[in-house]
Amino acid sequence: MDTHPIKPQGCTNFKLRQLVRRVSQHYDQELAKAGLKTTQFSLLSHVLKLGPLRPGELAQAMTMDASTLTRNLKPMLAAGWVAQQAGDDGRSRSIRITAAGRDKRAEAQRHWKVAQDGLNQALGIDRVLALHELLDTSLEQLSNTVEEPVDA
Repeated sequence: MDTHPIKPQGCTNFKLRQLVRRVSQHYDQELAKAGLKTTQFSLLSHVLKLGPLRPGELAQAMTMDASTLTRNLKPMLAAGWVAQQAGDDGRSRSIRITAAGRDKRAEAQRHWKVAQDGLNQALGIDRVLALHELLDTSLEQLSNTVEEPVDA
């Protein structure tokens, strides 16, 4: 039985998407100074931390589908920030960060910090901490109810 007399108004998905767009614009504006988009910065960070790894593993770690990953990797491969090499079994491929990618990520990291500090200031550190807690617990709860897309 629902014990809350007040019901949420509006669509939670829409409200989250609005927030994500606004926050992404904030980070994108700052990361553009390093010549990156937030998706590229995140990709470089994941490959640096986890790589070298297969594209399917990278997509899973980033909670994105394989086609989105492939689309996001293309300009980064062309820029020389990541490289694709043969995997362990000869049939698979592996993605690794290059020296140029490490340099680009280090440059972008400084801009990310400016964006993060700006968001902390705009929202207040207590609200950001509460938001992180809410997001983490919500993701954990939903991971038990929503199936993640699995790449073949």
